[in-house]
Amino acid sequence: MSGIPHDHYEPRTSGEKWLNRRLPVVGLLYDTLMIPTPKNLNWMWIWGIVLVFALVLQIATGIVLVMHYTPHVDMAFASVEHIMRNVNGGFMLRYLHANGASLFFFAVYLHIFRGLYYGSYKAPREVTWIIGMLIYLLMMATGFMGYVLPWGQMSFHGTAVITGLFGAIPFVGDSIQTWLLGAGAVGQPALNRFFSLHYLLPFVITGLVVVHVWAFHSTGNNNPTGVEVRRTSKAEAEKDTLPFWPYFVIKDLFALAVILIVFFGIVAYMPNFLGHPDNYVEANPLATPSHIVPEWYFLPFYAILRAFTADVWVVMFANWVTFGIVDAKFFGVLAMFGAIAVMALAPWLDTSSVRSGRYRPMFKWWFALLVVDFVVLMWVGAMPAEGIYPYIALIGATYWFAYFLVILPLLGVFERPLTPPSTIEEDFAAHYSAHTGGTKTVVNPAE
Repeated sequence: MSGIPHDHYEPRTSGEKWLNRRLPVVGLLYDTLMIPTPKNLNWMWIWGIVLVFALVLQIATGIVLVMHYTPHVDMAFASVEHIMRNVNGGFMLRYLHANGASLFFFAVYLHIFRGLYYGSYKAPREVTWIIGMLIYLLMMATGFMGYVLPWGQMSFHGTAVITGLFGAIPFVGDSIQTWLLGAGAVGQPALNRFFSLHYLLPFVITGLVVVHVWAFHSTGNNNPTGVEVRRTSKAEAEKDTLPFWPYFVIKDLFALAVILIVFFGIVAYMPNFLGHPDNYVEANPLATPSHIVPEWYFLPFYAILRAFTADVWVVMFANWVTFGIVDAKFFGVLAMFGAIAVMALAPWLDTSSVRSGRYRPMFKWWFALLVVDFVVLMWVGAMPAEGIYPYIALIGATYWFAYFLVILPLLGVFERPLTPPSTIEEDFAAHYSAHTGGTKTVVNPAE
C-alpha cells in the first residue's frame, strides 16, 4: 500500500490463508493500521479522524431522519416539527445532524489550512490534494441541499437566490437554472431533487474519502518539516516513522474525545446557536427576508460573490471587454467558484522549493493574513450588502486571489527560506530533547 518499506500482513492460520487468497481484507486493514507514519506529526494532524467521525455521524443520523421526513412543500416543515416533538429522540437526532454539519466544515477548514501551511499539496501529493478539493465541493453541495429540506424562510429564499446565480451564465443560464429546479421557480420539483441528492452525495463523499486515504497511503504522509521519510531501507524508514497503531490512533482518539465534549455541549445546551431565526418559520414565497444569510460555512465565499458589484472597475472592464456578456452577477459567480479553484491550483502556484511553512519566514506572515482574511470574509458575509461592508468584502476578496495568484508564486522567487532538518528523526530528536529538559539539537541556527 505504501512506498515506505515496512512489514506487511502475513496470514498464519489455514483460515487466514484461505480468506487472504480470496479476499485480502484482513491484510488491507492490517497495512492501514500499521502503515509507517512520520513520528513528528503534531496536533494539527488530528482533523482526519474528526472528519471521518463527522461523516459517519451525518450518514447515520441522516438515515434515521429520512424515515420520518416528508419531501413535500406542504408537509416538509411540519414533518421536521414532527421529528422534533413526536419521534423518540428525534430532537437529539436533528440537533446532532444540524450541528454535525458545522463540525464537519469546522474540521475541514482546519484540515485545509493545515495543508496550505505545511505544503501538503506539493509533489508527490497533488492528486491527494485535488481529491480533497473534490470532497470539499461535494460537502458544500450536500450542505446546501440539506439546508433546503426544513423548508424554512431562510432556506427557501436562500435557495432561490443561490440557484438564481446560475441564471447569470450567458446564453445557457436560464436552461441550467430550470434544469436544476425542475421548474421556473423553487417548488416541489426542486425539493424532490435536493432531497434525493442530499441523501446520495454523502455516499459519493465516502467513496472519495477512501480514495483520498488510499492516495496518501501510496505517497506517504506529509509532516511539519516537509521532509520525506527515508525509503532506501527498512531500517532508515523505521527511524523516521512509527506504526499508525497504536501511537497515532490513541492520540487521535484522545483529541476526538476532547472535541466531542465541546460538540455535545453545544448540541445539549445551545443547539440553535448557529441557526438563523428566520429558518424556524415556515417558508412563505410571498414574504422575502430583508437579508439573506446562508450557513456560516458558506459565508466567506458568499462574501466574495457579493463583493464584485457593477461599480467595481474589474467588473466594468470585464463587461466592456466581453461586450456586456460578463455582468456583475456573472462575475460574482465566477469569483465565488474561482476562489475555490485557486486553492485547488496551489500545487502549481506555489513555486518554493521548501515544502513546509515552518521554514519560510515571509510566507508565515502572508499566510497569517490569509487566515485573518478568511475570518473577516466569514464575518462580512453575514452583514447586509450596504454601507462599508461591500468595501471590506472587496478588499478581502482581492487579498484572497492575490495570495494564490501573485504572492504565492513570487515568494518562491524572492523568499530566502531556512534550511529544514535533513531527516524526520533529526527533527523529532530536537523536539523531544527540548521538551524533556535535555540539550536541544540545533537544526538551524536561525530558528
